[in-house]
Amino acid sequence: MKKVTFYHAGCPVCVSAEQEFLNLVDTTSVDVNIVHLGEQKDKISTAERAGVQSVPALVLDNGHVLHINHGATLEEVRS
Repeated sequence: MKKVTFYHAGCPVCVSAEQEFLNLVDTTSVDVNIVHLGEQKDKISTAERAGVQSVPALVLDNGHVLHINHGATLEEVRS
């Protein structure tokens, strides 16, 4: 099963992107991990190591990062 992680900060753009993504993906064949960095600030360093620069972003199981929309940088989320 493929695994992906969707990082966001909880803003309306991020939540909308999350919902649209979940409507598109077959969750029976893809393990989707949703990480709300606004609530889980301890996961910011994990996101950085994965290559996330801004949210919302999707980290694929092959290590590629898809920055969906330049919302907030991780530094802005950290503050």
